[in-house]
Amino acid sequence: MKLHTLEGYIQQIHLVEEGDKLLLLDGCSRADVDNVCRFIREELGRPLSHLSVIVVTHMHPDHAGGAHKLRSISGARIAAHPKARNWYAGLAGRSAHAIDVALTWWVANRLGKPKKHIWYNPLLRPDILLTDGQRVPEFENWKVYFTPGHTDHDLSVMHMPSQRIYVADLMVKVKGELVPPYPVCHPNQYKRSLKTVRALKPASVLFAHVREQAGAGIDFDQVLQHAPTLPKNHWHSTRNRISRKLGLNEKQH
Repeated sequence: MKLHTLEGYIQQIHLVEEGDKLLLLDGCSRADVDNVCRFIREELGRPLSHLSVIVVTHMHPDHAGGAHKLRSISGARIAAHPKARNWYAGLAGRSAHAIDVALTWWVANRLGKPKKHIWYNPLLRPDILLTDGQRVPEFENWKVYFTPGHTDHDLSVMHMPSQRIYVADLMVKVKGELVPPYPVCHPNQYKRSLKTVRALKPASVLFAHVREQAGAGIDFDQVLQHAPTLPKNHWHSTRNRISRKLGLNEKQH
């Protein structure tokens, strides 16, 4: 197994080589599609048809935005948790999708990146549904773990022979320390997911927004201490701001 890490629009892209097949550990953003295709053709010297499976760990723009386009170009199959299909469903879902796209542009601007086309179909059409404990089809060395909390459908994927696990946005780095991501939509599930990964005692951990780190060097207890007890997402943040404006959070005397 060879693992290649590419710099994406706002995240790292992890591409796996196994024999004559390629596995993309996340669907990246719509702005990353040309970069992924160029890397496969020019750096690896492979046809795009060698891209066999694209795992979508969750539906945010930098993890799912390029999946449909890459499938149409390469013929690869998209794999995701069953709940991923409905994350952006309905009026509230469409509103959340628009906010998440805008947040991606905001992050890109903070990173000094130009504004690029990143809009994508918010309703995922996966070919493969993955749940906890399953192996990735065609890549039997990779085992799936259900690690929700950031969303209700997050997946992590571990290469069992090397004990390297990709956890996507389970953790991010702020001021040099690993902390919970934003949003955390399901705090209790998030804490359980952290404990799940800790119990696996991975040799190393791959992230979407942090460089690979040795598992033994990660202080999971410290991340757990920073984990919220209430949801931290767009809707709760907006509601709390409104409540503060109206004085509803102030103690009554």
